[in-house]
Amino acid sequence: MNDSSWGAPPHAGYWGPSDGGAAPAGPAYDAHHAQQTRPMPIVPDVPAHGGNQDDDQGAARPGGPLFRDETPQAQPYGAVPQKPDSMPTPDDTPQPAPVPQKKNAGRDLGAAIGVGVGLGAVVIASLFVVKAVFVGVIAVAVVVGLWELTSRLQERKGIKAPLVPLALGGAAMVVSGYVRGAEGAWVAMALTALAVLVWRMTEPPEGYLKDVTAAVFAAFYVPFLATFVAMMLTADDGARRVMTFLLLTVVSDTGAYAIGWRFGKHKLAPRISPGKTREGLFGAITFAMVAGALLMEFVIDDGTWWQGLLLGLAVAASATLGDLGESMIKRDLGIKDMGTLLPGHGGIMDRLDSLLPTAPVVWLLFVAFVG
Repeated sequence: MNDSSWGAPPHAGYWGPSDGGAAPAGPAYDAHHAQQTRPMPIVPDVPAHGGNQDDDQGAARPGGPLFRDETPQAQPYGAVPQKPDSMPTPDDTPQPAPVPQKKNAGRDLGAAIGVGVGLGAVVIASLFVVKAVFVGVIAVAVVVGLWELTSRLQERKGIKAPLVPLALGGAAMVVSGYVRGAEGAWVAMALTALAVLVWRMTEPPEGYLKDVTAAVFAAFYVPFLATFVAMMLTADDGARRVMTFLLLTVVSDTGAYAIGWRFGKHKLAPRISPGKTREGLFGAITFAMVAGALLMEFVIDDGTWWQGLLLGLAVAASATLGDLGESMIKRDLGIKDMGTLLPGHGGIMDRLDSLLPTAPVVWLLFVAFVG
């Protein structure tokens, strides 16, 4: 209401033209409506919605709002208005109960288990029969992993890391680490990097720096880290050390998956891997420490349970970081898996992601604990 409406007659309705040609202002009338003198239709015995019927005139008030801050609501002609509290609202409409959604692991669990069992059988058979055969298994996994990584780099980023020197140098790194230890692995790594630099010179110089940089990174990330598994194998109980390394990594991943899938609520690194949770990390640490204590006490020569606790903790940390590291690479490339070679798992690199950075950690702790 503006100031001119105060003091108007209590029953101010529509007024006809007066002698002065102007109508007085009231609660339902102001100067803006002064020229609108056409009478409104009269609806007998039906009060207008939002207003009161005039007792002395027997007519309804105008169809507009009584006050300026009221909003008129349309009503069918002759309908009896409902009370405001009986009007249906969106909140009163019954909504169907949400259908609970089952958690999904995101992969074919049956295929993943079948492939995992098959890979485990190949590893155990080669590991405990002839050590040299297991070295060959490592070399094959390294070459396939390099092929997957370089293929994705070229497809998604246009980076042409030369595969031939990488594959030959990677296999040589694994064999050198088994035969000559860490010194042989470092020499093979240096020669592989040099071969990459020379090989790439046979092509146009555009993109040379990014290609050789990616190739040297791939040589360090895949075959050089895998060389530590071959070096574990050279010990007298090397087969049991490698088995402990593999079991602890698998147990860590299994604990993270089981606890995270069932209880996971707090994201660990949502920008890198939204599926990983802090609860899953706690499960990985718990499972790996328990398994580490048992394995060091009963499987490794001269090992003790408290060393196993530290070993399990280190494995859980390095395996999680390795998984996050490859997730970072895949996010940068815009892909979910590095390959499709292993049903239910993705590619070889999707299985090596937590093993590769864990290998040097376990090798070092074995050397420190039991020599």
